[in-house]
Amino acid sequence: MITSSARADSEPMIVRSLGTIDYLEALEIQREVAARRAENIGTDELLLLEHPAVFTAGRRTAPEDLPRDGTPVIDVDRGGKITWHGPGQLVGYPIVRLAEPVDVVRYVRLIEEALIAVCTDLGLAVGRIDGRSGVWLAAGEVRGARNAGPLWKPERKVAAIGVRVQRRVTLHGFALNCNASLDGFGTIVPCGIADAGVTTLSDELGRDVTVDEVAPAVTQRILEALDGRLPLTVHDLDRTPVASAPRFTTVNFGG
Repeated sequence: MITSSARADSEPMIVRSLGTIDYLEALEIQREVAARRAENIGTDELLLLEHPAVFTAGRRTAPEDLPRDGTPVIDVDRGGKITWHGPGQLVGYPIVRLAEPVDVVRYVRLIEEALIAVCTDLGLAVGRIDGRSGVWLAAGEVRGARNAGPLWKPERKVAAIGVRVQRRVTLHGFALNCNASLDGFGTIVPCGIADAGVTTLSDELGRDVTVDEVAPAVTQRILEALDGRLPLTVHDLDRTPVASAPRFTTVNFGG
């Protein structure tokens, strides 16, 4: 099914795999590509990479969201609040000249759609939460080989999205947690959401899921979504109230 493309350009996007790259260096590359696209020079690009461990704070970050240990934070001009980037997390920056009329919300939903498709193909039940961007899993019991045993987990985000649109061109993008350590998230309030958690594909699937494994599927789905070949679909997360972690009472019999 073909829907309207989010892109103004019909030329195929260029996909660049940058490996592990410093956050500020990648930001400069984004800005260079975006400046060309704002002048309708060159072609839209998708930058795929990993960052060394770093905290970045969007425009809506509050003081109480910041690291409690005083770790330095890079202030950025994207939407959203604070987040962590690091090894084991696939970061994607689509630098796209948007079609008119510019619809930033639809663009974000298309990125979500692509990542939902990737997670679904891997066997995860994921969806959207109204008012909270990204890709989410419902609260419930998790059984995975990477976990010590059955664990009760709250609603949790496996992929985050934060973007900026300037002169019709998108910057920043998404981060999909593959096999990243979640320790960095423990010192902040991720995305400013205190009543939910963060997770990885590896923790949810019970096996090691690497950036290299998912990068081809993410590339395919992002290109499909932005070119209008992956239509937007309703993926509302099941938020049926659930009981808290089960409690067991042990009764000893005998003398």
